[in-house]
Amino acid sequence: MRLVFWLSTLTVAYVYAGYPVLLAVWARLRPRPVPRAAEAAAVLPTISIVIAARNEAARLPARIGNLLALDYPAEQRQIIVVSDGSSDDTMAVLARYGRQVDAVAAVAAGKAAALNAGVARATGEILIFADARQMFAPDALRELVAPFADPGIGGVTGTLLLDCEASEVGGLRAGIERRRTAGDRRSRAGHGRNRRTVDRDRRRRVESTIGDGVSLYWRYEKQLRMLESAVGSTIGATGAIYALRRTLYRPLPADTILDDVLTPMRAVLAGYRVVVSEHAFAFDRAAVDADAERRRKVRTLAGNVQILGQEPRLLVPFVNPVWLQYVSHKVGRLIVPYALLGLFAGSVALAAEHAVYTIALVTQCAFYLLGGYGAWLELRSANVAQGTAADPAQPLAANGVANA
Repeated sequence: MRLVFWLSTLTVAYVYAGYPVLLAVWARLRPRPVPRAAEAAAVLPTISIVIAARNEAARLPARIGNLLALDYPAEQRQIIVVSDGSSDDTMAVLARYGRQVDAVAAVAAGKAAALNAGVARATGEILIFADARQMFAPDALRELVAPFADPGIGGVTGTLLLDCEASEVGGLRAGIERRRTAGDRRSRAGHGRNRRTVDRDRRRRVESTIGDGVSLYWRYEKQLRMLESAVGSTIGATGAIYALRRTLYRPLPADTILDDVLTPMRAVLAGYRVVVSEHAFAFDRAAVDADAERRRKVRTLAGNVQILGQEPRLLVPFVNPVWLQYVSHKVGRLIVPYALLGLFAGSVALAAEHAVYTIALVTQCAFYLLGGYGAWLELRSANVAQGTAADPAQPLAANGVANA
């Protein structure tokens, strides 16, 4: 059991601490800079922004308004929105924009198929993938395409800022949120059938009960990606804002869960870098509660397992140029839960032998008890909120109108 204990300890320590330290030293010794907008060529590439949307009629006016207002020449920009079998007024909303938006009506086949349909319509040199929910900073497109001035860069991921993060670009976020709110009001006035969707978005503006934890983890994850970018390529992209050379896009399997990992990693396997543009900002809200965050994490883990079957080459050294980073970052996260079980089992079996194992066991029990207590508080809060929403005497609480 000593071997199990120490192997498990080393695995967890390497994945979450050793690997970031290794990257930091590597980036300091052999950095590979990424061009910024001010350093890029004066001639901007043509771009195609691709959004897959299902029943997003309530969000699309604000989202498209945001894209049209961005600092990028209109003649160099194409906006493509694919309706993935929407049953609401999505296509009617898109029709209002005429030639400003290429609207694609597709049968309901999932996001991957919708992205394939959107890329098939694309004419730009650079594909930019976005979602209907998030908003971009005014200069996001220029910052996102700037690194492509380096012919060795095949993909670029932007930087997602959550509302629970303090940021020097908070003023930009506030302005964007005001425009989004105004767009929601217009959408409600003109589309009564979308009222339920808008109300759901307003309820999500209640302050996240796990915002501090999500913010801490997301800052850690972004720093890890920037270090990976600095030494070569990051592992995956931020689905809300990433770009790819159109020549590198390969159609996604219909059941793909994480297009924002599979697509960039295929570019890496083709010999190109995928880098982070830390000044290309998109804005989003943190998960409202632990249950929503749990569903997101489960989806991410399932997607990472799926990718190993879709691209087994990622596990082959010398075939995957970023094999060390991929195994340390993605595969390591899949191994950690089993390492934690091994660590706990080893601590229980060896606790009587030495104080080190006793301290390890007590520490783990304390963390797990705190986690259980937090889960209980979250469940209690959810039950109280449900009870309040059911009380007709509390209409404001039921509508969830608190500001995030």
